[in-house]
Amino acid sequence: MEFVRHLLVFLHLLGMGLLLGTLLLQLRTPNELNKGWLHGSGLQLVTGIALMALAPLTDAHYNHAKLGVKLTVVVVILVLAFVYLAKRACPRWLAPTLGGLVVLNVGLAVFWS
Repeated sequence: MEFVRHLLVFLHLLGMGLLLGTLLLQLRTPNELNKGWLHGSGLQLVTGIALMALAPLTDAHYNHAKLGVKLTVVVVILVLAFVYLAKRACPRWLAPTLGGLVVLNVGLAVFWS
């Protein structure tokens, strides 16, 4: 079971890296939203929920308030990406907002005990 938890943490961190990489790619094409936002936030959401579901089996104890806030942030990223991927052009505020939300989520993960 420990291997599965480590694999999920690994995939969760890859999702975070994908979101940060997408932010850097987004700076090159500011008028067109990159699909990496959708894939990275989806990976973060799925692996985060799987880690929460495995908590009783691995005797891990999580701060549920922290996880609720992080879940809200990643769902906002996912919804914004989904809505604006369907449109031809994205507004100028979208990329900095998505990037700020990613940085906020990383900050919550690191600094909220």
